Amino acid sequence: MLDVDAYFARIEWGGTTRPTLETLAALLGAHMRHIPFENLDVLLGRPIRLDLDGLQRKLVHARRGGYCFEHATLFAAVLEALGFAPVRHSARVVLRVPRTASPRTHMFLTLALPEGTYVVDPGFGSLAPEVPVPLDAATGALASDPSHALIRDGPYWTLRAHTDDKFVDCWVSTLEADNPVDFEVANHYTSTHPASAFVNNVMLRALTGDGSVSVMNRDVTIREGAGVRTLQLADRASLRALLAESFGVDLREVETLRVPAIPAWE
Repeated sequence: MLDVDAYFARIEWGGTTRPTLETLAALLGAHMRHIPFENLDVLLGRPIRLDLDGLQRKLVHARRGGYCFEHATLFAAVLEALGFAPVRHSARVVLRVPRTASPRTHMFLTLALPEGTYVVDPGFGSLAPEVPVPLDAATGALASDPSHALIRDGPYWTLRAHTDDKFVDCWVSTLEADNPVDFEVANHYTSTHPASAFVNNVMLRALTGDGSVSVMNRDVTIREGAGVRTLQLADRASLRALLAESFGVDLREVETLRVPAIPAWE
């Protein structure tokens, strides 16, 4: 059973719970500010659970983060408890490969509200939109957010991000509603298949008061206001220190982390 009060404490929520667009946007922002994106359990060889008990134990009580299936499943359960009606969808990530070569290994939500239908995607890592994205750019007060847009091409919808003065196509979906078992299958592939990016790379992102901290293997990108700086992690100990400082968790197990993309750490 979902413990809404514990979740609200985790994201430091004290606002309204009425099922409105304003509530949705504020909840999404609070969720993303307090629950980071990370794939460390995959690299540690731990099963990724999508049942509510497992998700709450990890993301809420242990104050850890997770990846798309964990974020979207937990957030959908919270929205349903508040009277929203989220629909669960899968998508093909097209950041590095074309749609025809990409499996359905991403999870996001849509919500139909009086102002229109919105995409909510708290678990897309460094390119995740921090506000609900309208399917119709003419709907809703949030449509003016310049960072993301949904582009339609026949039966396909593409989430497009505007970052670092360029446009990036993130994922493609037909917006077909999916069943929980579909995500169990995709989660198994994503967390265990030797070709999965999540099995081979460290991928982290935490939002801060005025920016974010993102990690791709040894490369760290820190955004503070309009400024951006980068650094490299020297070893696993420096990763553990970064987790404690920027992600709010001291995970000693990363001292023995095996990362195929970082041979020096093998």
